[in-house]
Amino acid sequence: MSVHVQKPGWFTVNVLNRTIAWITRHGISVWGSRVLAVRGRKSGEWRRTPVNLLTVDGRRYLVAPRGHVQWTHNMRAAGGGELHLGKKVDVFTATEVPDDEKPELLRAYLKRWKAEVGVFFGGVGPDSSVEELRRIAPDHPIFRVTIEA
Repeated sequence: MSVHVQKPGWFTVNVLNRTIAWITRHGISVWGSRVLAVRGRKSGEWRRTPVNLLTVDGRRYLVAPRGHVQWTHNMRAAGGGELHLGKKVDVFTATEVPDDEKPELLRAYLKRWKAEVGVFFGGVGPDSSVEELRRIAPDHPIFRVTIEA
């Protein structure tokens, strides 16, 4: 497995992410935004980060545009977490998607959020070939989200 991580810039961390997280915490979804809460694999403490919840064919997914980052490591260890939108909290379990199933999910994600996250995909976009999407698949963890009743 490739361990590609693209660090966000100052503006993304200090302005964009904080703004989206604040809006989302107050109940307004910006193009599918949620605040992901997942327990830290070492500390056991809740960690929060803004994410984009992708829906394809009625199934929900979390895509890691910046690669193998802390929330993806924590998700693997915890097997699920919470998605927050204002006061609404969805508890979920997560299953990691194998690389061979990722190309069409990556295409759908990039169609929706390329303007926001395209820089993290190394020139690959929604119109790229399946081969190009397959090539970058190992660098972008994807989790299928199942909301608990």
